[in-house]
Amino acid sequence: MPKLKTKSAVKKRFSVTGTGKIKANVAYKRHGLAKRPQQMKRQARGSFILTDSDAVIVKKFMPYA
Repeated sequence: MPKLKTKSAVKKRFSVTGTGKIKANVAYKRHGLAKRPQQMKRQARGSFILTDSDAVIVKKFMPYA
């Protein structure tokens, strides 16, 4: 059976934790931050774990994760 390709976009945006969960970065942090509330900017620091329903979709594009 041939090897399966991983989606390049998924490769760049998501990573897998040791327990198999999908880790992603928080959106809306690239530009235009002056108009965003300080609370939103604080809460959007770092990364977060995807919900199970979203993780199923992402894992389809990462066959060897």
